Amino acid sequence: MSPTTITLLFLAFAIVSFILERIPLGLTATICALGLTLTGVLDATTTFSQYVNSNVILCVGMFVVGQALFETGMANKIGGIVTRFAKTEKMLIVAIMVIVGVMSGFLSNTGTAAVLIPVVCGIADESGYSRSRLLMPLVFAAALGGNLSIIGAPGNLMGVNALQELGLSTNFFMYAPVGIPMLILGIIYFVFIGYRFLPDGKGANGAAVEKQKDFSHVPQWKQIVSLVVLIVVILAMIFEEQIGIKIQVSACIGAVILVLSGVISEKEALASIDLKVVLLFGGSLALAKALDTTGAGTLIADNIVGLLGTAPNPIILLLVIFIVTCALTNFMSNTATTALMVPIAVSLAQSLGADPRAVVIATVIAGSCAYATPIGMPANTMVVGLGGYKFKDYVKAGFPLILVSFVFCMVILPILFPFYP
Repeated sequence: MSPTTITLLFLAFAIVSFILERIPLGLTATICALGLTLTGVLDATTTFSQYVNSNVILCVGMFVVGQALFETGMANKIGGIVTRFAKTEKMLIVAIMVIVGVMSGFLSNTGTAAVLIPVVCGIADESGYSRSRLLMPLVFAAALGGNLSIIGAPGNLMGVNALQELGLSTNFFMYAPVGIPMLILGIIYFVFIGYRFLPDGKGANGAAVEKQKDFSHVPQWKQIVSLVVLIVVILAMIFEEQIGIKIQVSACIGAVILVLSGVISEKEALASIDLKVVLLFGGSLALAKALDTTGAGTLIADNIVGLLGTAPNPIILLLVIFIVTCALTNFMSNTATTALMVPIAVSLAQSLGADPRAVVIATVIAGSCAYATPIGMPANTMVVGLGGYKFKDYVKAGFPLILVSFVFCMVILPILFPFYP
């Protein structure tokens, strides 16, 4: 059996397994990586080098830096700011979405949602507003905010890695020209349109909510240091070229400082590292490497291009990749979807001789558009009971937001990242 066929079989296995989730996502990716090694498609050095890829290290470092903000209660304190601005329900929605969106751009979007859900439930119960009117905008803002920087979500780093492999330059705010307007559009959407699709949630406030942790025992200096370290690390990443320190190194230095200073314990730091994401990331990069080296990715791309006719317009490919990725991400893990689609997107762009940046960024953005189902992303699932939501509520409020995101990306991406510069 040829290496190309073997790689395609493992790709098919990964797609089916990611959708069904009978096997943990990280384990599925690891099975693919080991299988590709045992069959001789990849050598062991190539396979395991993906697990210590610089972007995997960046992800690990930021897990620790972000966790310090959560463990010290600083994230909770920032989230409480919403109460100062909210005079009406719509103003409260705007305040929640702004704060969650910005925090998600630099911290785990799932972690941000998990921390602020109890805060928002408390605000709703005290003010008399319905939880169901506030929680869905919160989780959607967490997804939208993830597109503000390259560290906003693990899938973002997969896009970065793919471009770096091609020798293309990337920067900390690579996604921001698309992500910032999309967050603003998302807020405007909920204020003027999406607000009408939110259920009234009568009776939903009776659902159980995890109590907010008591952070009164945490010394204030720990909260301040956790915030200062996060800000300094982000600034170091933004000015990477000027200071000459790689962003992965900055993240690790920040993590080490937080542990050495006692802001976060070694046990808490190690517990914050999501091994599922690390295994999924490393294994998926190994599969992507096999798709590239065996020509399997090019074969898939050639077949898709063939179905679209001779010399299809790159915008058609952009449209196809966005729709397929968006459909998949609403029924399987965002990170897994992005991991599968990015190498295929790169092959599609290369088959036309086009600059792959627009297609890669479209894939990453589409991978975050998991708004139409309660299983599209963990944060969606977290609020199902608390908001008294049904499946159709996500479709009604989320599908129009997907359409808004789709139209915006189709217009702005070819302008910002021309196919043939």
